[in-house]
Amino acid sequence: MLVHDLLKRGNDSDDAVYSQLGALTYLGLKVAVENSRRRLYAQGVRRNQCVAIYSRNRAEYIAAFMAIVSLGAIAVPLHFQLSAREVAAMLQDADCRFLLTDRELALDVALAARGVPAVRQIVLAALIEPTTLPPPLALAKAFGADETAALFYTPGTDGTPWGVMLSHRNLVMNAIDVQQAVGLRRADNIFCALPLDHPFGWTCAVMGALYVGATISVLDTVTPQKTIDVARVLGVTVIVLGPSLLPLITRLAQPADMKSLRFVLSGEEPLEPESGEAFRQKFGVPVVEGYGLPEASPVVTMNDPQATRSGSVGTAIPDVRVRVAKPDGSGASDGGAGDLLVQGPNVMHGYWRKPEATAAALADGWLHTGVTARREADGYVYILGRRGENLVNMGECISPREIETVIGAYPGVAEAAVVAVEAASRGKVLSCFYTVEEDGFVDPQRLKKYLQKKLALFKIPRAFYELEKIPRTAAGHIDREALSATPEGKSE
Repeated sequence: MLVHDLLKRGNDSDDAVYSQLGALTYLGLKVAVENSRRRLYAQGVRRNQCVAIYSRNRAEYIAAFMAIVSLGAIAVPLHFQLSAREVAAMLQDADCRFLLTDRELALDVALAARGVPAVRQIVLAALIEPTTLPPPLALAKAFGADETAALFYTPGTDGTPWGVMLSHRNLVMNAIDVQQAVGLRRADNIFCALPLDHPFGWTCAVMGALYVGATISVLDTVTPQKTIDVARVLGVTVIVLGPSLLPLITRLAQPADMKSLRFVLSGEEPLEPESGEAFRQKFGVPVVEGYGLPEASPVVTMNDPQATRSGSVGTAIPDVRVRVAKPDGSGASDGGAGDLLVQGPNVMHGYWRKPEATAAALADGWLHTGVTARREADGYVYILGRRGENLVNMGECISPREIETVIGAYPGVAEAAVVAVEAASRGKVLSCFYTVEEDGFVDPQRLKKYLQKKLALFKIPRAFYELEKIPRTAAGHIDREALSATPEGKSE
């Protein structure tokens, strides 16, 4: 099955998407996709071309994604908070000549700085309008489910974004297996409180809903109160969210607001057991935690809504195998810690144009996730930590190296290190430690304003500390553990 074939599974008269456009039936969504694909084909979009989408959550986003893949092209979802510099870098890496947006972006300077030819921007709202353009030619019979459908970008180990190549089979099978794991139903109304460029939100909320013919609800701006209002007014039965939103909903909502809710799916970052239990106690609704990563389309494990286990990310979903391995490659005993490895139809084909990184990630036929975990005898998995330098901030995976490179280019900064620091009242806070050049001066407030033009909001440190010297390990690397433990220097 191809990704766009999921559209056939819904009844034409049933509601497919609730959004800023109101209610769109499955027939209406199919028409929107057909109008979009005709326009894209007329503009020159063809098989294997990469087409980027930069937008907040909208019904047109879903139609555009389906239109792109139905042409045999490759969808490249980009986070709507990315700066022009970041967008230009990904457009260059994926060789995108088309960018679909909810509003036109000022990219000329950023693209010119990278020597990238102008990119044709197409506003999403215009794509779905009725058209008399002829239909595209049918895909060749040889086009199969193992063709690449999407590139989801994730921070690489070198501090640059890497495109994760996911096939039609990867995405469809992961949606099917998630549905089997949690029991999505045709009668469900699934609210996606994550950006649609998040693989967890896309697979669980959109693909999963389309597979069972359910309804998808989206908002272009998600807040705790708006989530509560949507749940109450639209009779939402499943919410897909990042765990940082959960405590706020618990505090603000009344039990009557959640009376239609069956369960909450939590992903993208670890869920505090107390947060999930507080929600369950107040509303009588389970919070179902899972684990995944873009390289696995993304879901690997998931709890059973009827038997969630606090602190665990659940068991492997159907068709997926997990293994906990020691550093020497041998299997860890039940309950023992080791590297979490994954096999299954959800595992990526590789990183876009990065054969060496692909070979390392898929060594010995297993996806090496980069996390340390333990697996109990009954199959329940517990995530113990993340290896490497990448961090999660505001629900987004980020590369400290990328941020440090941008900060290091600021006049007066000699060296910079970015880590997550535990703050008593705010949890972990993304923090920047920096040194200044001899006779130099750096105003942290001006530095922060500079970063706001260069980086997405979730990559900007909230605290800045000037040091005389950045601590280093015996091997000469930045001692991130020391910086994370006790911040020194003057806080701004």
